Amino acid sequence: MVLNSKVARSSKKILVIRPNSGLSGDMLVTGLAQLAGLTKNDLDKLLVQLNLPHLTGRVRLVTRSHQSIRGYGLDLDLPEEHEHRHLADITQFFEAADMTPLARELTLESFRLLAEAEAFVHGQTPQEVHFHEVGAMDSLLDMGLSSILFDLLNPDLFVCGPLPLCDGVIKAAHGLLPAPAPAVAYLLSGVRVTGLNSAGETVTPTALSLLKTFGAVFGNWPEMVIETQALVYGSRFLPDVPNGALFAWGLSSDGEETLEDKTK
Repeated sequence: MVLNSKVARSSKKILVIRPNSGLSGDMLVTGLAQLAGLTKNDLDKLLVQLNLPHLTGRVRLVTRSHQSIRGYGLDLDLPEEHEHRHLADITQFFEAADMTPLARELTLESFRLLAEAEAFVHGQTPQEVHFHEVGAMDSLLDMGLSSILFDLLNPDLFVCGPLPLCDGVIKAAHGLLPAPAPAVAYLLSGVRVTGLNSAGETVTPTALSLLKTFGAVFGNWPEMVIETQALVYGSRFLPDVPNGALFAWGLSSDGEETLEDKTK
């Protein structure tokens, strides 16, 4: 990612997500990876950094299409796992990984936020919480890779559109849950939302905890010059609504450059 030096000196780096039909952890990984220009080899190297070399080649950025509109997604071929982890286990896992201090802290803070939400829902302490779905390998990947990529991009401003919510039923390890899931409902405090004419889960606890940990500002598009963008799809498509999430990366000028400076 090469920026014009005159523009870069007096501009802020901006990351924008417009979650049209919702957001999940794998969508965050995909969108951030596309904005960072990650290759297959780059992704495999990140898996090695996370002490997961056995997953190289089994986590792939792929092209997806919905209603003839091309986008991107994350294809996972993970070994089946039944391990239930506590917060201490997750902390130990990431402390052993080859991550920058900031990427590690973002990852652990995201899990701490999730533990707090699950503890509230189940009447436990965060240390007592058993991470079932959230502690599974795919969530470890989503949290770790998203944090590494966010640290790599290092935006000065992160803006996310209102999160779409709807009613319905969610199938979870604890049985049938109302939408939004109780942990998501707990984490929604201070978050701007909008209604969606659909049913079921649109925002996962993993994605919401990452958004809050990354300091997302929930609002409209900021004034910016877009450099690159990517349309990202999850594994679930909703009928009769615009699907996918748009990720955009660009610069916001502080107004000091002239038009001539910007076009050189």
